[in-house]
Amino acid sequence: MSFLNWSDDLATGIPVVDNQHRRIVEYINELHEAIQTKNRGQVGVVLDELVEYTLSHFGFEEELMGEAGYPFLHAHQKVHRLFEKKVGEFVERHKMGEDIARPLLTTLRTWLVNHIKRDDHDYADAVQAFLEVSGGAQIKKKKGFFARLFG
Repeated sequence: MSFLNWSDDLATGIPVVDNQHRRIVEYINELHEAIQTKNRGQVGVVLDELVEYTLSHFGFEEELMGEAGYPFLHAHQKVHRLFEKKVGEFVERHKMGEDIARPLLTTLRTWLVNHIKRDDHDYADAVQAFLEVSGGAQIKKKKGFFARLFG
């Protein structure tokens, strides 16, 4: 049984972002499974993968908001940095041998759902409008991450 299920109210309407959010939900469910099987080693593996993927997602999301001219990008980045710090503390505690899995799981679920529903939904209209108007053309000119994604 899943710990967290994807639901339509989490969708931003930006397919690539929604797919990334779904993957984060999968990682949270993998963490839950590792806890259920009392596999501390697997908790560490999933935690590392989740952190790496989430940091990559944040970078992607921030670049997309920047390209779209989202006016509250810096505030959104601050929210991401605070979350990174909080999760980093969990990682350090785990490395020190502390069993952080259950409180981390609760934190991840609560934060992700609230963050998507509030913060991410706030930028969705700006990004969707940008993608519709530019057809991703501005992104493609950059020859960077978005060029590879949308190219």
